[in-house]
Amino acid sequence: MKLRTKYILFVVIIHLVTLALTWFIFNENKIWFMVSEVFVIISIVIAWRLYIQLLQPLKTLMQGVEAIKDRDFNVKFLSTGKHEMDQLTEVYNQMMDELRKERTRQEQQHFFLEKLIFTSPTGIIILDYDDNVQQINPKALQLLDVPEQDVLKYPVDRLDHPLLQQVKRLSSGEGVVIKPDGINTFKLQKSHFIDRGFPRHFIMIEDLSAEILAAEKNVYGKVIRMMAHEVNNTVGPVNSILQSALKTDRLWESHQFNTLKDAMQVAMDRNQNLNLFMRNFADLVKLPPPNKKPIDLHHLLRAIAKLMEIKAGEKQIEFELLLPADTFIISADEQQMEQVLINIVKNAIEAIADTGKVSFSTNPSKKTMTISDTGSGIDEIHAANLFSPFYSTKKDGQGIGLTLVREILIHHDFDFSLKTITSKKTEFIIIFN
Repeated sequence: MKLRTKYILFVVIIHLVTLALTWFIFNENKIWFMVSEVFVIISIVIAWRLYIQLLQPLKTLMQGVEAIKDRDFNVKFLSTGKHEMDQLTEVYNQMMDELRKERTRQEQQHFFLEKLIFTSPTGIIILDYDDNVQQINPKALQLLDVPEQDVLKYPVDRLDHPLLQQVKRLSSGEGVVIKPDGINTFKLQKSHFIDRGFPRHFIMIEDLSAEILAAEKNVYGKVIRMMAHEVNNTVGPVNSILQSALKTDRLWESHQFNTLKDAMQVAMDRNQNLNLFMRNFADLVKLPPPNKKPIDLHHLLRAIAKLMEIKAGEKQIEFELLLPADTFIISADEQQMEQVLINIVKNAIEAIADTGKVSFSTNPSKKTMTISDTGSGIDEIHAANLFSPFYSTKKDGQGIGLTLVREILIHHDFDFSLKTITSKKTEFIIIFN
């Protein structure tokens, strides 16, 4: 029962009892009965006016409660001239002012946070209480290379993406640096915040590829320049001495020195090989900017296949050219692209133990080129380091072939990937922008 109903019921009962008592007491004296009735009526009027005065603050309070429920913090009450009511009005108005300021502050903070997330150079994925993707910013979509509708509202641990697969292994507050394709490097960080008393996770994805590539190039550039300097300073004078000695005929008049002469010639040849070895490294550091011109990729691929077919024939490897009849014009440095293709085909040939196939295919509409081989493939252990400087899976490899390929393609702004599709199919794909 409401307080208002209780009050009215109480007043009605009191006055009914009073009326009954005055009837029994003053039944024979009509004057006193009439006087008592007047007092009862006055009492009813006073009670009603008190009821109105007491009910007004409650009505005002209820209006304020309804405004708060509706989140309308602009409702304020005017002073009435009554002390108690004015006190309540003043407290209510102060409270509404504070709520309005707090809401404005929260809206500004929320807008700033939304803007910060949207424009952040770091990929951000915000999850709901059930770890479903609730929000994802443009940078994260770019890094994941997926449409927004393919990830929103989906559980993050069920999304089939190499980066998000790593998230399942992270606890809140942990981070990891991964190289999913052996080319690009990403830092994943998982954390949480408290929303309405419950934790919600968010994921940050940072692309470190450019920084790491620049740091790598700076480091191996210094190492190569230092090595080249020392080797040239040593090999040059030694070769000069050996050459002078070999040209002095009187030193070799006796046949007993022929073996020594042959040994000196071998030493000079080894020095020349060492110079060639260092020149390969130096080419990586001194790679000039690409001189881009329109070239026919199909013509270039046919030329490379013709150049490498003798080496492929030694292992009974067949070349398969799946090229459209039309020309495929790209803008690139022909010499550098030739070097790229030679390295890719050479690696494909070396990946096949004996007897196999290397296929060349293009898709001009999608601006892609694919070179695939039927070799043994790339295992996960080596996949992350294939394009790292000086890293090689070959016994006598220098580890600069794929690094040179990477540098040339990056300078051309071409996207690329190298991965094993099946146990007998490995693809090198280049996407021409």
